[in-house]
Amino acid sequence: MSRIGNKPVPVLDGVKVSLSGRKVLVEGPKGKLEWEPSKPISVEVDAATKEIVVKRVDDERESRALHGLSRAIINNMIIGVKNGYEKRLEVVGVGYVVSLKGTILNLRVGLANELKREIPAGLTVTCPDQTHIVIQGCDKQKVGQFAAELRSLRKPEPYKGKGVRYQGETIKLKPGKAATK
Repeated sequence: MSRIGNKPVPVLDGVKVSLSGRKVLVEGPKGKLEWEPSKPISVEVDAATKEIVVKRVDDERESRALHGLSRAIINNMIIGVKNGYEKRLEVVGVGYVVSLKGTILNLRVGLANELKREIPAGLTVTCPDQTHIVIQGCDKQKVGQFAAELRSLRKPEPYKGKGVRYQGETIKLKPGKAATK
């Protein structure tokens, strides 16, 4: 029994949920999202109780795995169109700078040339200063994926901690060779 999959998903105020065939359409103040569940999963919208019920066809291993996942994805969609999601990154290092020009994010992170990344559709990226990046959007997966891609351009190194990191992320620093003496 999937404990998460069996819980009904509450529909928040100001959010409209509808079904178009197998597709789940969620619309709210922050945007619109749509998603189609896998074959062994069925979704029902109960307008009277303002809840979404996710059911599985059988008790196969794949069906059980997709049951809780599908419920969590629909819940994230509802929260995303109502409140949105946000990831904050910080760039640490001497001369490491971030700037925004239109839909292109420029990063100077200690490499020979400046790195340029196109901002995906549906995301809002701002740079409050030269060392911070704020990524906002209604799709949790897109926000997290873009933040992970930016972090992977220059991961924090273990000796001085220079690189791109999530805000609040702690890096365990190694002592270096001076500590052996």
